[in-house]
Amino acid sequence: MLSVVRVHLPSEIPIVGCELTPYVLLRRSDKSIFTDDVTELAPVDGCFLRYKWYRIQSDKKVAVCSVHPSELATLQCLGCVKAKLPVTKSYHCTPKCFSDAWYHHRILHNRAATAVNENGNEEEELFGRLNSSGSGVINTSLSSSASGSSLSNGMTPLYPAAISQRSGDETLFEVARSKTYTPTSDDVGHVLKFECVVVDATTKLPVGHISSISTSRVIPAPSPSPRRLISVGAADMMGHLDPDGRATSSGIFSVLSYNILSDTCATSESYTYCPSWALSWPYRRQNLLREIIGYCADIVCLQEVQNDHFEEFFSPELEKHGYSGLYKRRTSEVYTGNLNTIDGCATFFRRDRFSHVKKYEVEFNKAAQSLTEAFLPTTQKKNALNRLVKDNVALIAVLEAKFGNPVAGDVPGKRQLLCVANTHINVSPELKDVKLWQIHTLLKGLEKIAASADIPMLVCGDFNSVPGSSPHSLLAIGKVDPLHPDLAVDPLSILRPPGKLTHQLPLVSAYSSFARMGPGPISEQQKRRMDPATNEPLFTHCTRDFIGTPDYIFYTADSLTVESLLELLDEDILRKDTALPSAEWSSDHIALLAEFRCKPRTRR
Repeated sequence: MLSVVRVHLPSEIPIVGCELTPYVLLRRSDKSIFTDDVTELAPVDGCFLRYKWYRIQSDKKVAVCSVHPSELATLQCLGCVKAKLPVTKSYHCTPKCFSDAWYHHRILHNRAATAVNENGNEEEELFGRLNSSGSGVINTSLSSSASGSSLSNGMTPLYPAAISQRSGDETLFEVARSKTYTPTSDDVGHVLKFECVVVDATTKLPVGHISSISTSRVIPAPSPSPRRLISVGAADMMGHLDPDGRATSSGIFSVLSYNILSDTCATSESYTYCPSWALSWPYRRQNLLREIIGYCADIVCLQEVQNDHFEEFFSPELEKHGYSGLYKRRTSEVYTGNLNTIDGCATFFRRDRFSHVKKYEVEFNKAAQSLTEAFLPTTQKKNALNRLVKDNVALIAVLEAKFGNPVAGDVPGKRQLLCVANTHINVSPELKDVKLWQIHTLLKGLEKIAASADIPMLVCGDFNSVPGSSPHSLLAIGKVDPLHPDLAVDPLSILRPPGKLTHQLPLVSAYSSFARMGPGPISEQQKRRMDPATNEPLFTHCTRDFIGTPDYIFYTADSLTVESLLELLDEDILRKDTALPSAEWSSDHIALLAEFRCKPRTRR
């Protein structure tokens, strides 16, 4: 006879939009144990499983802490409420929780006040009353007598008309009859209960006892604070955006580059400061998807995309939003794990803006093998391959723009092509020579494409090289100083003579455009988030142990101009949750986005 041994949920906290899939441990008559689903269409031992999900609504209204979502809220920031900020961000569980978050609240309040003033309205008083420390406004009246609307995170619950069960001061509403369930906004603040029972396939009656498990309170999905698109060109870009925020002018398009942090790397051991539920892939994938879609980029370059996640999640989900995708998995000479979970580079493009012309795959392992065969003596080949073979790849896509009539001055009837390179360079800080060699190899390949076609180029990705390093110098200025200290690390002599470390592509870092902006409050704010020595962001990667800039978007300045950039973030805002990743930001990197205009091409 089939029986349920145990039921448990892998998720610590249920989150709106993240699918819950309980593990049901079963035993059949031969005493074997398994976890596969047993449906009515495929019974086992003449039995199948019946599932039910309930929402448990207490008669006592509750709100959850915005910082510690597993805790009930006891304080509320009235400044956030009056500034019309998301009410979910205003709740706190203890005075210390509120005090620790006060700096972040002040930033949100100031932004809201600035927006009101810029709209020409009088600045309203944000603060009704201060607490004893003068640090902000709190409301300690959250209780069962408070209004239901403020305590349900601003949402009006909609429950089924039929009450399934009643127990004491709790009511259970049935919400699903499936093994999996995705919490909705109606579930926020409530506990969910999952039940399963073995049912006789003939009589359709339960056999044995009902097994059940309850979740923690459902929390709303924390989402990254909106980031502004800042114009750096002469024209105000707001004149070129459609209602979705996308560029519509004929020669304008946007590019996003983002290392999303693969699930295999997102471990509690590596990110001890991030709650385990916020590290779970079911949560992170939804948060990342919302963020990526929200940027409305025409081209999306992602790094650290696992093979299975591209096939099963990103490709089908972005397909729904009008994107087509290309993918290049890392090679596996070094990787020893499951090939389905090995990561790679994914490039997506909007089908209404671009069509796919050609795809090039760069495998640095193959380049290493060719190098050792051609230039190194047999005695050095094994050591050389051990150093150079690191499984890194690059994905190069040639796209054709669907911009309508080309910008004035173009050659009539000539196609507008675009070459987009997406890469993830080796991470090891000890292998400076390998990083430089990989980037040099990629650039030489791009030079061949440039020689065969009149084509603008973008080089995006995680280069694992900070501003001022030799790889950054090669990308940004086309050469490496022979006296650069990085060149001292060259055990295979693959970087000699230094004079060969050049390329002819007129590449410029997109985010260096912030340094060339004229005076103004927005300009000065962004410049404070830039390194004045290199004109690069102070950071695009922020963990507890490292903060710096390994991510870039480079473009060919003879064919493209930067029109606008996604604003950079302030370190203090990210540090309020210690570092990245966090519940709000689901990668240890931040996204970069640039909007470009195609320059008119001269007649030849």
